[in-house]
Amino acid sequence: MTTARNRTILALGIALALAAGSASATNGYYTHGTGTKSKAQAGAGSANPQEVLILATNPAGIAFVPASTDAGFGFFSPMREYRTSPGAYPPGVSPGACFGPGNCLLTIGPNEVYSKNEFFPIPFVAANWALTDSDYLAAAFYARGGMDTQWEGGTVTYDPSFCKAFTPQPGPPCPAPVTLPGTYGDGTAGVDLMQMFFNLSYARKFADQFSLGASAIFAFQRFEARGVSNFYPFTKTFMKSLEGGVPQLPASLSDNGHDLSYGYGGSVGFQWNPIDMFSFAAAYTTKMSMTEFSDYEDLFAEAGDFDMPSTWTVGIAFKPNDQLAFMFDVQGIKYSDADSVANPIDSLLDGSCRPGNAEYCLGGSKGPGFGWDDMTVYKLGASWKSSDAWTWRAGYSWTEQPIPEDQMTFNILAPGVMEEHITFGFTQRMESGNEVNLSLMYAPEKKVKGPQNFDPFQTVEFSMKQIEVEISYSWKR
Repeated sequence: MTTARNRTILALGIALALAAGSASATNGYYTHGTGTKSKAQAGAGSANPQEVLILATNPAGIAFVPASTDAGFGFFSPMREYRTSPGAYPPGVSPGACFGPGNCLLTIGPNEVYSKNEFFPIPFVAANWALTDSDYLAAAFYARGGMDTQWEGGTVTYDPSFCKAFTPQPGPPCPAPVTLPGTYGDGTAGVDLMQMFFNLSYARKFADQFSLGASAIFAFQRFEARGVSNFYPFTKTFMKSLEGGVPQLPASLSDNGHDLSYGYGGSVGFQWNPIDMFSFAAAYTTKMSMTEFSDYEDLFAEAGDFDMPSTWTVGIAFKPNDQLAFMFDVQGIKYSDADSVANPIDSLLDGSCRPGNAEYCLGGSKGPGFGWDDMTVYKLGASWKSSDAWTWRAGYSWTEQPIPEDQMTFNILAPGVMEEHITFGFTQRMESGNEVNLSLMYAPEKKVKGPQNFDPFQTVEFSMKQIEVEISYSWKR
């Protein structure tokens, strides 16, 4: 009966994972923690394993987690806004006026727009097994990252005179500046990125103080871009077509519905408990090599490539007695592993993207992305077992958001600017030994302001705050 119940839970978890909405995550586009207990501690706890989803951070930790089947559901709400200034134009100069190729190609608004998507379900399911007294196996489906924005309204003023710089002359006349609806003049703009993982982990324990672990990770991505078709002059497809004298519009830039991508990677880690009061852990997860988003090969660098960045984690835990635990983790997220995320927009502005040099355009091997920096996240957590039935948790994490102030225009699509997370939660242990877990997260408002890349007289400001509630149930075996 237990085996049948576990199969039912796992099947339900897979179905929920595939049906879940996109998670707009917190440290860039990665979640602040994985697992309800970890999230209640702001993501800290890699050196103090307490749940099966420790495998997402450090596979060696499963050797110290009691056999159980866990299932949970998170309710995540990011509240996002962007606004653009009117611009400080010189006397007699109107928005949209062009001052040479790469300057004043478009003026956004002035707009003040809120993203429409503010609610996302995030499920997970996980189970572990003791194969022997020294060998352990675990498997899990979970979400770890994503982004979803939907900017309705606003306007943009284009200066189409930049077409003179790229269109062979004589040719069709370039139109006058025009104001169009939407953030980029193509109606509702935004992206929808969902990332899900299947993780199969093995760990071996040596005595009771040390374990080594490794994971095979299979990843699934779903992506859609909306409202960006007016960037067609900056695509590799369009620029190469100009070399032949016959302009060709790209077919894989915007509004092509959801595209799917699959890939794989792995992780390794160790857990060391030299004394009862102190433990140490470290782990590394490789870059996830993903198939290309072929329906968006004119948007992302390297013809639609969107690999997932590698991460590393180092953690310590101090347990002065059986009731208290204090945890501190440091996590690194290497967004520079993914050119579509890390490459700056500069090649569209400095003349690199031009006929005969199309690889520097959107979709090219050296094409622009969002310009994100790598991140280092610091996580502090604590837990207190007040009785056999109740354990209380709290945490705080801080970091520096990944978007440079000179990379604002494209990042309207993906404003992952959070820097702080304040968390709280608890576990209630039933007489049967099963557990109910709850975590609450609040990310205080963060604002980022910088110049609009296509209009040097205009600024863009992002504003975001977030809340999350997650509940899970653990069946002990």
